Amino acid sequence: MQVTVKGKQLDVGDALRTHVKDQLASMVGKYFGNPMEATVILSKDAHLYKADIQVHVGRGILLQSNAEATEPYPAFDEAADRVAKRLRRYKRRLKDHHERTTLNQLPVQAARKYILEAEADSDDYAADEAPAPEGNGHHGMVVAEMETSIEMLTVSDAVMRMDLGELPALMFRNRAHGGLNMIYRRADGNIGWVDPAGAAGSVKQ
Repeated sequence: MQVTVKGKQLDVGDALRTHVKDQLASMVGKYFGNPMEATVILSKDAHLYKADIQVHVGRGILLQSNAEATEPYPAFDEAADRVAKRLRRYKRRLKDHHERTTLNQLPVQAARKYILEAEADSDDYAADEAPAPEGNGHHGMVVAEMETSIEMLTVSDAVMRMDLGELPALMFRNRAHGGLNMIYRRADGNIGWVDPAGAAGSVKQ
């Protein structure tokens, strides 16, 4: 596995870089024989060090984790431990998911996603602002635009991906009926599931 270690406002020495690469490769290698790549960004903000980890372990499977500590080694070790816990939790399902997607390449819908500038406190709207895409009812400026994809998944696989990637929400096409669905993290810790097709409760995932 290719592991890239970067420092942000921090000089990553050889010892720390080696520690990160060895620990991550060993940890992920327990569950995947041929993981794709990983990126670790170590940064410092005031008195705290932060470690951000991204690991691509297969088609569409992204693990993300981060942690902070007063020293860089504990920050990375805590973030890596969170990755390891999720890998253990989903070990069997990840293996099954990999086999399913390898044997049956499910359709993927191309899409675009936008990042909109947060609404200001003022009620005034500047006429010269570039509007967001037509029809979305939001007057904020588009500050970023990028390509993405909407995959065909079961609800349980979608929940797994959201958990592995520490995502707040995930849109997908429900394999049961092909319609667009959304899952999201609720404030009470549970997972919300929006199924406009009305198939929820009638189809076992």
